Amino acid sequence: MTHTFLLEIGLEEMPAKVVAPSANQLKELVKTHLKENGLGYQGLDVYSTPRRLAVSVTELEEKQADRNETVKGPAKRIALDDAGNWSKAAIGFSKGQRASVEDIVFKEVNGEEYVFIEKEIKGQSAELVLKSLADRLPSMTFPVSMKWGNTSYKFIRPVHWLVALLDDKVVDMPLFDVVSGSETRGHRFLGNAVTLKHASEYQAALKREAVIVDREERQGEILKQIKALCQENNWQDPTTNVSLVNEVTDLVEYPTVFHGSFEESFLKVPEVVLETAMADHQRYFPVREDDQDAAFLPYFIAVRNGNDQGLDHVRKGNEKVLSARLADAAFFYEEDNKHAIDYFVDKLKAVSFHEKIGSLYEKQERIECIAQFLIPYFDLKSEAEADVKRAAQICKFDLVTQTVTEFTSLQGQIAGIFAGERGETDTVSNAIAEQYLPDSMEGELPRTKAGALISLADKMDSLLSFFAIGLVPTGSNDPFALRRQAMGIVRIIKAFDLPLSITDWMDAIILETQNIETKALYEQNKDSVSRFILDRLDLWLSKNADLEKDYDIRAAVLWSSHDNLIVLIDQARVLKEEKQTEKFKPVVESLTRVANLAEKAANNVTVNTELLESDSEHDLNDAVNAIEMMTEKDITAEQRWQQFVQLHPLIDAFFDENMVMAKDEAVKTNRLALLNRINKLARPFAKFNALVIK
Repeated sequence: MTHTFLLEIGLEEMPAKVVAPSANQLKELVKTHLKENGLGYQGLDVYSTPRRLAVSVTELEEKQADRNETVKGPAKRIALDDAGNWSKAAIGFSKGQRASVEDIVFKEVNGEEYVFIEKEIKGQSAELVLKSLADRLPSMTFPVSMKWGNTSYKFIRPVHWLVALLDDKVVDMPLFDVVSGSETRGHRFLGNAVTLKHASEYQAALKREAVIVDREERQGEILKQIKALCQENNWQDPTTNVSLVNEVTDLVEYPTVFHGSFEESFLKVPEVVLETAMADHQRYFPVREDDQDAAFLPYFIAVRNGNDQGLDHVRKGNEKVLSARLADAAFFYEEDNKHAIDYFVDKLKAVSFHEKIGSLYEKQERIECIAQFLIPYFDLKSEAEADVKRAAQICKFDLVTQTVTEFTSLQGQIAGIFAGERGETDTVSNAIAEQYLPDSMEGELPRTKAGALISLADKMDSLLSFFAIGLVPTGSNDPFALRRQAMGIVRIIKAFDLPLSITDWMDAIILETQNIETKALYEQNKDSVSRFILDRLDLWLSKNADLEKDYDIRAAVLWSSHDNLIVLIDQARVLKEEKQTEKFKPVVESLTRVANLAEKAANNVTVNTELLESDSEHDLNDAVNAIEMMTEKDITAEQRWQQFVQLHPLIDAFFDENMVMAKDEAVKTNRLALLNRINKLARPFAKFNALVIK
């Protein structure tokens, strides 16, 4: 016989963005609990609305399976005294297992006999297993948790009711001082409390009380209503904004879609401002005509948490709120349009980027300086170089506009729009607009070379500046998003295939830095910044280069003496491919042996060919000479690896025929110098002793 179990946690309204993740967390928690307790089931579904998190388990087994368990006790010599009587240790052990000494058996383990008791453990009922689930629920984690009342409890929001039903029986599992029961609550305004007679009637019972608990069904209803409204009015379907669709799905329990309007005069405001005001601030869908290049229309689509009663009143209220926001936006935009770009640039001098780093104007000057170093790597034409310089000179001006002060998420985008309206070239406008990209770990990258260049300059300036004043990310604390910016550097360099040495880049910045104190701080922290960026490359390789399990390859490459990210990525790829071949193991072992001995070599000692005694020494030296003739730019990662493959038999012959640590000090020094030359060829490729050889 199987059962149906329902658990519903009733809460105050949760933020929309945490509803689905919290529901999935609850699902995994219940799955783990049932698995660890050996209680089988057929189906496990999760439900969620802003006011509830619920899980339903179907065809749940009636009880755990009975099982036999063998428990080991003391050694036989301890369990029996000299007269063969049971010792206190044996008696105590048997009592502890709820057995008697008559149940004891002896088994040999590693040549000695021990006491064992074999016992049958009856499986717990499903009800008992589920009851203990209450102990796990407080372990759920959220971006921000709340305390309520006089308790020390913490959860995403205060818990007000709890349903725990095994078929038609209430499971006693109090949570946060809330007693479990069979009564759930309908829609806050349209529904009533309802007592469930059976766990299986959960969805149907709540639907009668104006609550659609199935998230997919609720979202499907929203999409269907929006599509019908758009077809009726010949509008584009705006639900391509998946993020907004997900958010409104988790804002409502019973969705009703409607549309409203606003004054056509507001359409003179840039579309990104209109869209932000509607989508981000009000959770409305902007509307366009059903045409590929159509502009916004003076309408919006919204989703109400309720039915269609009084919808005209609701529409007017939403129109009033949006009109107020758009009126503010139009005012700010018009005020900003009264001024030239230089007016805003001058105002940057009075705005602090950080109290220990300087003003936004000074940051802009540093970006201009860094951009000059980066220009050759992007192979720009002369007119584009001038545009990049201009973009760097004005890139932060929109931060002091009233529009960005009100719509902070539009920084960069507003600058690009304003620059275009004031006669700047498309290259300048696009570069400024793209300067903050990517704005998340996996966000959209700049599309233009100029945008990528300004973005790199901005991000490297931030890394060096914050590291210089000791504001380095620790644990999960990263208030200035330096990890995200470092990952942005990695992704842009990869996307634009820039042969850029991180060390050379920072050295150039340090060279151009005029402030002596700042120059010294940059110099002190450049190795830390380089390692910080390489740590982000480690993460990138793990996720994007099929190297998640190949930690040794990532470590070997990232702890090489190279810091050209494109080269490092290529070398990691080659090692991944070659690891599957027969040659990989002997080549790595040879180079590892070379590296270990090369550590004993004196610095700046050259090989004296007159001290080479054997043919193997001469052969190896000649091969190294030939490889050294080729510069790094002349060969690919594959070719470098093949050089190591060709060196491998020569290295083995060298070790077979020669004692490296010879008694003759001059010979020993010469042989170590030869090995050191090989190691200098290998170290930029990988730290070979970090590779795991099987």
